[in-house]
Amino acid sequence: MKVSIIMGSLSDSPIADKVVSKLMEFGIDYEVKVISAHRALKSLEKYVKESEDESEVYIGIAGKAAHLSGVIAALTTRPVIGIPAKSSHLGGIESLLSTVEMPSGVPVATVAIGGGENAAILAAEILSVKYDLLREKLKDMRVKMKETIDNSEYEYKANK
Repeated sequence: MKVSIIMGSLSDSPIADKVVSKLMEFGIDYEVKVISAHRALKSLEKYVKESEDESEVYIGIAGKAAHLSGVIAALTTRPVIGIPAKSSHLGGIESLLSTVEMPSGVPVATVAIGGGENAAILAAEILSVKYDLLREKLKDMRVKMKETIDNSEYEYKANK
């Protein structure tokens, strides 16, 4: 199982780091590339076509006029997850709208602005349809999340 992470620029690295960290927790192989949809369209097209046999999910990270994930989705029938990146102009809202507003037939599953961790979890959920071990890891993660919340509530009550 493999996820391809494509950043529009190096400034998206902090988000990619969150994706990579979470994918590593699940034991999912990944590849990270920096390819701008606007500045290197031919390179993006070449990469997607060459990686399509190995990559089961693509994650695009881009800010401003964030068309990267949509272009990836236009080039493959594999699932594409878009992560809008925060920019200096409108706090990332323009990136969110550019990523989420796709024409019929070319979907991009979009997470929150800067939502690298959720993008990795969503990729794991998509892959868990095929990989049972991954499904079990996701279930374990949810149990641990619940235990953390339950313990926090107990600690709060104990401190009153």
